[in-house]
Amino acid sequence: MTLYIVSTPIGNLSDITFRAVEVLKSVDVIACEDTRTTSVLCEKYGITTKLVSYHKFSESSKIDFFAKYFEQGLDIALVSDAGTPTISDPGSKLVEYARENNYKVVPIIGASACLALLCAVPREEEEFKFIGFLPRVKTQIEELIKSIKVNTVFYESPKRLLATLEIINSVNPEVKIVIGRELTKKFEEIIIDTPSELIKYFTENTLKGEIVGMIYPQKTESDEEEIIEKIQKLKELNMGAKEISGVLNKLFGYNKNRVYKICLGI
Repeated sequence: MTLYIVSTPIGNLSDITFRAVEVLKSVDVIACEDTRTTSVLCEKYGITTKLVSYHKFSESSKIDFFAKYFEQGLDIALVSDAGTPTISDPGSKLVEYARENNYKVVPIIGASACLALLCAVPREEEEFKFIGFLPRVKTQIEELIKSIKVNTVFYESPKRLLATLEIINSVNPEVKIVIGRELTKKFEEIIIDTPSELIKYFTENTLKGEIVGMIYPQKTESDEEEIIEKIQKLKELNMGAKEISGVLNKLFGYNKNRVYKICLGI
């Protein structure tokens, strides 16, 4: 009577653990967002377990169905189309039911688009915030951008990305943003730049696939001592003010003009 939360590949079907395959083969039923998507994974690894649809529109209505499996002493695996279930994907209601009724809930860890992006980009601090999919309302996105204090990871639809970048650009054109596309797949891209440069790039290049991004917090005037310390270290490498301002802008999101002025003042 166990509910297994099983991570599945976010793109490359080889990104699945041995344990995940073993669990998917051993349980009595697999609850999945789309049986067609999960069947592709199952076919690759010889998994013949029964698949049952369980998506955001049927979360509540399917609880009674899966409850009967638990009552019979059977095990259930929960998967999403890609990545880790319940992380911007359905499953929380089934987890809640299992815990309320004292059934064991076991995470089978694996792929996550959020973590895949984080480990592949420079971060000055370990702290980050994951907010799932960005809001669709313009004013809500604007307020979110203004309130960012730590590295903030988000998901976005490729159909909405350009419009979202336009909104961010209108609020803070200097902010640095990471956009990851098609992670783990053949045409994987991870790009770090200002919103205007990203708009230009994705206007000129095909924008397809799942999108995960990160917004760096904008540096404030209170960071001046920190900037000076970094400038001094770069000066030791015989770098000029213009070069230093470019490097610190790329790495840490500092405003180029501000860094340049501080350089000249040291």
